[in-house]
Amino acid sequence: MGIPFVRWAHDRHRLMMVGAAVILMSAGIYWSAIRSTRPSDASPATKITIANFVYTGNCPLLAADAKGYFAQEGVDATVNTYSSGKLALDAVFNGKADLGISGDLPVMFSVMNGRPIVVVANMAKAENDVAVVARRSSGINQPSDLKAKRIGVPTGTAGHYYLDALLIHHHLSIDDVQVVDLGTDQMAAAMGKGVIDAASTWEPYVGAIQNQLGSDGVVFPAGEIYKPTMNVCGTAQYVKTHATALPPVIRALAAGASYCSAHPDDARLLVATTYHLDPDTLKASWPDFRFRVSLDQALLTALEDETRWAAKNRLAARSDMPNYLDHLYLDAMQATFPKAITVIH
Repeated sequence: MGIPFVRWAHDRHRLMMVGAAVILMSAGIYWSAIRSTRPSDASPATKITIANFVYTGNCPLLAADAKGYFAQEGVDATVNTYSSGKLALDAVFNGKADLGISGDLPVMFSVMNGRPIVVVANMAKAENDVAVVARRSSGINQPSDLKAKRIGVPTGTAGHYYLDALLIHHHLSIDDVQVVDLGTDQMAAAMGKGVIDAASTWEPYVGAIQNQLGSDGVVFPAGEIYKPTMNVCGTAQYVKTHATALPPVIRALAAGASYCSAHPDDARLLVATTYHLDPDTLKASWPDFRFRVSLDQALLTALEDETRWAAKNRLAARSDMPNYLDHLYLDAMQATFPKAITVIH
């Protein structure tokens, strides 16, 4: 009786060992499969060049790059910085960048001038970040005092649009002032040399000029007149041929937006360091920004309002109203954050 029992126990032990080995092998295969789906292990990182511009609201992009969110999504991103969204989009159209970050005005002008632009997502909105900052010693204490004054503005940008809207709001027109076409990075020097009496621009330039002027400065913020949106854009051809590369970029930007919202002090320091600014110049305007990846109906409304303005002032090649839905790419957002799409389509 003892010998059969020993053999049975021995055979049972062998079966258990074989079973354990099979389980371990299966687990190994499972975890190998999981690892193989991670962007960092599945294939070489997707290389992408993004044209940015100096703007506080572009914090999500800076955070996605600096905090490794792009790398976590398997994206090898190169971020190049320009002085305006208009120039960032020029880099896209000239083949120097795959995607570009821009406000809504350069998007509208691109469409109106026949450039094949597509908006993939919005990553920030702002209030009061666009403003006219003026010198009191030039006799400017309220917006109506801008009449006949020299105002620096980068034409074809949010600064241009807001200046016109502000003047109309105060019963003036763009013809009642002397527009000096300047790059945003030239305005502080022009103000210091007395070349201009005021500047229509955006943060962080508004804060920098205001600090430069001190008590001699006065600011007229956009408030309800104009609330720009920051947009992730590409050409129609790039978006069509790189559809699988876009969702990881959007997820990285969403992580960057969350960081900018949850860690305002650290995020301000990141923005200031990147743009070589004093972090204190960003503190007052920071609460005006809403960092969130979306694709919002408000963008279409803004583009249509801006189109009417451009047509009225004969600033673009065409004067009819485009169908801006044709210039939105919904698939990437649909694949990542579908509930953040409010565009009626």
